Amino acid sequence: MSDKAGTGSGLGTSGRSERPSRSASPRRPGRLKRVVTFFRQVIAELRKVIWPTRNELITYTSVVLVFVMFMVVIVSIYDFLFSQGVLKVFGN
Repeated sequence: MSDKAGTGSGLGTSGRSERPSRSASPRRPGRLKRVVTFFRQVIAELRKVIWPTRNELITYTSVVLVFVMFMVVIVSIYDFLFSQGVLKVFGN
């Protein structure tokens, strides 16, 4: 159904697409060039990274392992207490 202006789409346009033509937009580089550029940028960013020394790495790893073990103990204690509570409430 058309509107009073006589356009076929009813939106007041002439029915032509509003997208810009492909020649008007800048061309994207090829897929291979984009991949090569990506890896060059990754390497450039990795050169900026301040890598930890061996002693820092051992220290950080030790801290993380101790923290994880501490959390495992806490969760295990809560699990045991809640399971004992459920058994007392609902019976064995």
